[in-house]
Parts: sequence; structure tokens; C-alpha cells
Amino acid sequence: MSDNFNLPPLNALKAFEASARLQSISLAAKELHVTHGAVSRQVKQLEEHLAVSLLAKHGRGIKLTDAGSQLYEASTAAFAQIHSACVAIRQQTQQAPFVLACPGSLLARWLIPRLEQLQRDLPDLRLQVITSASDDSNLQRSDADASLLFLDQPCPDNMLAYTLDNERIGPVLSPLYQHAAILQTASPAQLLQEPLLFTRSRPQAWPQWAKAQQLDATDLSYAQGFEHLYYLLEAAVSGLGVAIAPEHLVRSDIANGRLIAPWGFIETSAKLVLLAHKNQHEQRVQQLGEWLIHSL
Repeated sequence: MSDNFNLPPLNALKAFEASARLQSISLAAKELHVTHGAVSRQVKQLEEHLAVSLLAKHGRGIKLTDAGSQLYEASTAAFAQIHSACVAIRQQTQQAPFVLACPGSLLARWLIPRLEQLQRDLPDLRLQVITSASDDSNLQRSDADASLLFLDQPCPDNMLAYTLDNERIGPVLSPLYQHAAILQTASPAQLLQEPLLFTRSRPQAWPQWAKAQQLDATDLSYAQGFEHLYYLLEAAVSGLGVAIAPEHLVRSDIANGRLIAPWGFIETSAKLVLLAHKNQHEQRVQQLGEWLIHSL
């Protein structure tokens, strides 16, 4: 055999191996969920590739030629070895922790409150959470199997994005804030008189909200800025001012009265997504994605 000899098509080898093992083209077709004619054509393709007869008619069935016996022995051993390797790989994958990257603010205010229930419902996932950057410059950490984040750009071709929900943002403040009583019944324009808290990782949030309220964003007055959204929300909860935030991250604070949202929330173009590379842990990613959607 020359060094540049091409291996025969895998489907042809599978059709031959099943036919030889079952000693029947019909039974092989049934096992492989194809037609009798398809198996016959694949075996013939294999014989033409090797330029040798592999199966011969024997009564109402078939029998192996000498070349067929030789190939059957080799193919059976090869398929068994491949099967064992695949089983071992799958077991290793299932036993390994599933690493999820998540920005710190989303982790602290949205995922952690759900984490105990998630681990109870999906114990085989063996979830391990790590923090990631809050911006979109690096969508997927190299040491993570998937990322949970707000995405405001097209999904890369080599990745899958399971959309969990649309993002909604709006102003929030503590009932302890000095002007809280006035703002609870005021129009959105009243915020032009307030010093606003903001995050440097998303400077476009306030202008985006102002535009939706038909306000001139240049009339907004900014006060304290924070590096991360988590710190911004802690400042708002402490009554230091009016912040702007995704609804998902403040929903529990609003429910327990720590924050109020007098003007509600507007929908943005961003999505809350579970992002992962294609062909990697797709079953586990889908399982996690379905759970997260159900938990919204």
C-alpha cells in the first residue's frame, strides 16, 4: 500500500461492518436506519475503492471473502477502539466542572441568588463560576466553557448564543435618597435637575435613556462615577443618588424596597445571552440555557 493511499469513506466501512457482523444486508440497513439499497451501494463503493470483492452471496444471505474477513476483523477492532475512546472522553467531559464566566455585577446581583437552586436542579453540571470583564471586548475567556453576559453586538460565527431575555434599563434610587419623595411622582424631566450616578464601563446608558424619554442628553448632570456597575448600585442603595441599571440586576432590590424605579425601564438592543463555542459542550450549554430561561 502506497503512503498516499486514501482511507475509504467511513459510512461505507460502517455499512460493510454491520453487514458482515449480521450476515445480512437487510439487518444492517435496519440497524443503520437506511434502506437496503443504500447499504448495498456503500458496500459496492468500498469494494470499488479497494478493488476487491468483500461479500459474496451465500444462499439467501451473504458470506465474507478472504479479503472481507481480513477487513472485518480490522474494522471491528477499530470501531471498538473508537467507541471506547469516545465513551472515555464523554465520561471525562461529564465529570469535569462546567466553567461559566460572568461579569461581577451580573454574578453578584442575578446569578448568585439563583445558584443554590441551580446546583440542586443540575447537580451533574458541576458548575464552577468565574468572573469576567464587564465589556464586550473579550466575549469568551479561554478558561471558560461558556459566558453569561449582556451582548450588544452580533454573535461571532464560531460561537452559539442562547438568548435568555432582552435587556431593559432605567433609573433607580433608594427611598432614603433626599429627593426620593419628589421623584416618585415627578416626570422624567425632573432628573435633569438631579446629579446622576454613572458607571465608566457604560457611559452611553444615561444618554440612551434620555433619548427614549425625548430629553436632551446634553442637559444631564453627572455626579459620582464608578468603575463597575456593582459599586454603582451599592451607592444607589445607600442613598447617594440616582443610578441607571439593567432591570435584571435590580429586580430583587425593587421587590424588597431597597430601590425604587419611578419611570420603569426601556428596552435596549442588548440581550442577556449564554455564549459558548460551537461543538463544545453543546448539550450542557443547552441544559444550562433552558434552566436560566426558566428562572427568569
